[in-house]
Amino acid sequence: MPRIVRDKDHRLKGFAVHLKLLLTAALLLSTGGAATAHPKLLSANPAANATVAAPPRIALRFSEKLVPAFSKVELTMAAMPGMRAMKMAAATAVAADGKTLVVTPRSRLARGRYVVDWRVVSSDTHKVAGRYAFVVR
Repeated sequence: MPRIVRDKDHRLKGFAVHLKLLLTAALLLSTGGAATAHPKLLSANPAANATVAAPPRIALRFSEKLVPAFSKVELTMAAMPGMRAMKMAAATAVAADGKTLVVTPRSRLARGRYVVDWRVVSSDTHKVAGRYAFVVR
């Protein structure tokens, strides 16, 4: 009979250990969401698919602080009949809030369709990329 008692105690101890492990894992998963979030594009000016007058700058606002050295934008004038796509010279900088990427074209944007390709790295080292287009009238 003593052997049966030991087996029950052993089973109870094993169950308690497994329960603790499951509860710890659940706690870690429930609190880890904010730490594993990726930066999200919250707004863009000009907005995606907008038709606007030539903007002096393009601003992309993200949900998290960005690492300036690894956050870039390429601005390209889309191809048109008789003209190939053309990369536009522009300066890119992270604004004082740390969450807005500002692109300033070196010259006024001519009429046409422009594609904004962006790649950012947030302060927690998550990398995200995206693309959108707008038209200058």
